[in-house]
Amino acid sequence: MSRVLFLSPPFVEGFTRNARWAAKSRGRVQRHPDYLLTAAAVVEKGGHEVKYIEGTALDIPEADILKQAKEFSPDVLVILATTPSIYNDIEWADKLKQVTGCLTVLVGQHVSATVDNTFEISNGAVDVVARGEYDYQLKDMADSRPLAEINGISYLEDNKVCHNPDAPPIDVNELPFPAWHHIQPEWYPAFGKRSPYLTLISGRGCNNLCTFCRDPQIMYGRKLRNRDPRLVVDEIEYDYKLFPNLAEIMIETDTFTASPKHVQGVCEEILRRNLKISISTNARVDCKPELFPLMKRAGFRWLNVGFEFGTDEQLKAVKKGTSIEQSIRFARAAKKAGLKVHGCFMIGAPGETRESAIKTIKFAKSIPMDTIQFTGITVYPGTEMYDQAKKEGYLITNDWTEWLNPAKEQITNLKYNNLTTAEINELVDRGLKEFYLRPSQMWRIAQGIRTWGDVKSKFYGFLKFLDYTTGSKS
Repeated sequence: MSRVLFLSPPFVEGFTRNARWAAKSRGRVQRHPDYLLTAAAVVEKGGHEVKYIEGTALDIPEADILKQAKEFSPDVLVILATTPSIYNDIEWADKLKQVTGCLTVLVGQHVSATVDNTFEISNGAVDVVARGEYDYQLKDMADSRPLAEINGISYLEDNKVCHNPDAPPIDVNELPFPAWHHIQPEWYPAFGKRSPYLTLISGRGCNNLCTFCRDPQIMYGRKLRNRDPRLVVDEIEYDYKLFPNLAEIMIETDTFTASPKHVQGVCEEILRRNLKISISTNARVDCKPELFPLMKRAGFRWLNVGFEFGTDEQLKAVKKGTSIEQSIRFARAAKKAGLKVHGCFMIGAPGETRESAIKTIKFAKSIPMDTIQFTGITVYPGTEMYDQAKKEGYLITNDWTEWLNPAKEQITNLKYNNLTTAEINELVDRGLKEFYLRPSQMWRIAQGIRTWGDVKSKFYGFLKFLDYTTGSKS
């Protein structure tokens, strides 16, 4: 039996390591380590002892982490690294390697896309990079299987980087439920969801071609692999049994609504079991609105939707595969079905201008939505848009430490001939303020408060919005 330490190392206060944009979020939210704890469950199921330290969300002091690590004495250390925190994450690998002598393994989108660079800058601190899906690679290492025999990893041997062949995609129906017993849901606040909540991954991969999105391009592939609806509902029941005070489940699958058959199967299974629950989920505007009444009956409450832009030209520029017409139809159908909508919008598509960005802001205010986020696009290594930005000269930095602003918030790393970096950042702030500071929107949010969980999440969101809008971002 091996001892495997999963560490989410502290970086800066409020940093969100597991989000699509690794940063101190504008909403000051945290995100559950769902993928990491799924891997931890795979390792536990293999008969090994696991410890998880949530240093990121809890901002645990270094001395406490080192003390816990020494006491646990791991054979293997696993760190989910991110682009802006990569040097910090390597430092943590080095510190724990020195005090425990463990095998150090980095996982995640950044290191999967920058394997050679990761080993170069780690200067021997990192022993292994598990590329892409890492669940069973970690189990193999815990099993003490020779590194040369493990597909999907790169490793350091005699100061030389060795790259093994890629591992095949995982059968998602074989994966255990995340090892949630290592965390408390209250550690991960978020505006919009009812608190406390847990995330759930109902499938991996995505059939779409968005150029900016990391996970399909780097981690899980361009093919959607959904879990059996019965397993999805089994996991929901497991979560509520483990944490009876849960207020909501958030289905974090990138495109839960991509398969109408899957959505229908999950909803019908919930109704068959007569579960009285609240569910939020990610959705695309090209899903079938005819499913909304069924989703509402099954307990779906809140949809997190990537509208992205307010012009068809910008949608085409990032290969979103949707249209403004679909966005309007989606928003109206969701409102009619009584579903809350959180709209995700971006500024900074190739060819973006100030005029097109303002059209996006106006569009966001024109359709029925309850909450919103604006983001200046950050391109990450391993994505098509990153390669395009480097090739065409609108990536402003190659320094991983400049992927955030000095306040460690997410910012764009792009500039165009017709739109500067400063203008993109200014337009993001303008979009947020114009949307939320309307009396009609404040009233809409107030009307949406139904439970004590709603009160807590909205109050938290209000305080953090003030913190963001009044804080220093320079």
